[in-house]
Amino acid sequence: MGSSELSMILPRVLIVSRRTVRKNKFVDFVGEYHLDLIVGYGAVPVIVPRVAGVHMLLESFEPIHGVLLCEGEDIDPSHYETDVSGLSSNELEEIRCLHTSDTAIDKEKDSIELHLAKLCLERNIPYLGICRGSQVLNVACGGTLYQDVEKELSRNGKTDIVFHMDYENYDGHRHRVKVVEGTPLSSWFEESLEKEKMEIEVNSYHHQGVKRLAERFVPMAFASDGLIEGFYDPDAYNPDEGKFIMGLQFHPERMRKGDSDEFDYPGCPKAYQEFVKAVVAYQKKVNGCTKNTKNGLKMDKELEKRRKMIVRSFSMAKNMYACKHHDYDAAGVKEQELEVGAEFLESNTALSVQQEKRLKQMGATVRNASSYIERLKMNEERERVARSVIGKMSIEQLSELLSFYHLMGQICSEVLERKIVAD
Repeated sequence: MGSSELSMILPRVLIVSRRTVRKNKFVDFVGEYHLDLIVGYGAVPVIVPRVAGVHMLLESFEPIHGVLLCEGEDIDPSHYETDVSGLSSNELEEIRCLHTSDTAIDKEKDSIELHLAKLCLERNIPYLGICRGSQVLNVACGGTLYQDVEKELSRNGKTDIVFHMDYENYDGHRHRVKVVEGTPLSSWFEESLEKEKMEIEVNSYHHQGVKRLAERFVPMAFASDGLIEGFYDPDAYNPDEGKFIMGLQFHPERMRKGDSDEFDYPGCPKAYQEFVKAVVAYQKKVNGCTKNTKNGLKMDKELEKRRKMIVRSFSMAKNMYACKHHDYDAAGVKEQELEVGAEFLESNTALSVQQEKRLKQMGATVRNASSYIERLKMNEERERVARSVIGKMSIEQLSELLSFYHLMGQICSEVLERKIVAD
């Protein structure tokens, strides 16, 4: 099986990195819990680097079957500034001093993630927002945020203020939330919810939160101070059909007991499980647009079988690593079963050689600001014209166009690969 076929087996989930400083250098990172769950449920996480101008190159990361946005700094208030917080300059300075790492706004990350969120909303691509990612989703749809939950609720006369950030007990801190009956969250935590209370305890790592929820969303959980802790779009939620648009203010992937990997509740990983289910279904739906023949249906079954083999291979490798087994027989694993996953990893990288070249070229161009800005303007104009033309096309024409560009992408990748080998 060629690399172009392998790339169609596991769906791709884009995750934007977060920037930090290590040894006086900027480094990008993504929490491993997110990556572990995405891989474990059968998708490939593709990390989008937080690099200036990447929001103009998001087409380089196609095909996009899902987007997971997670932690990060506060979103620039200019994206929702019409809803004034009423906080004084002294209060804002106090907030900046207390939450130093979060209040250092990252405009590049804002730009990349808001573009991705809007892309998901336009194309119905499955989207899961965790913590900051839920705030990005709400802002992208016209909602607003509290610049500081505790201060703004206190000014409004609230007395039952919840501590949403505890630096002294960072991972251990929990507070109660009331789950709304009949929502996906209530079904995931059903066995842990008492019918009368409908409450669970969640972790909390934020000082901002949803203030005015965008109209398309429905709340799934509230803290006792009234803050929305989870929401979703009921018209865009059906994982079996590839539909999933949701935001959670808490981190279910980090809700674990003590120093173990055991979850606080059996329902904690469900958000990721259902999200990946939607991602897999969305990939099948997109691929299905170009596979209407019997051969196409046969290939679907072959790819699904291959996908399950790769997921099993990853799972075995993870278990061997976790149990520190170095012998195949002792671990009850056949070497051939691990080779399936190894073959896939060799054939698929997060960024293709072509994409890496484009990012390097972009980095070099930044040093020549004028030509860089001109290129961005040209790209924006091309995008505007393209959207205008494509917007007038029928569903059949769009399906044919998608099929054509998918085929061209495969051919380009294969030709590029041959040229690189020849060089």
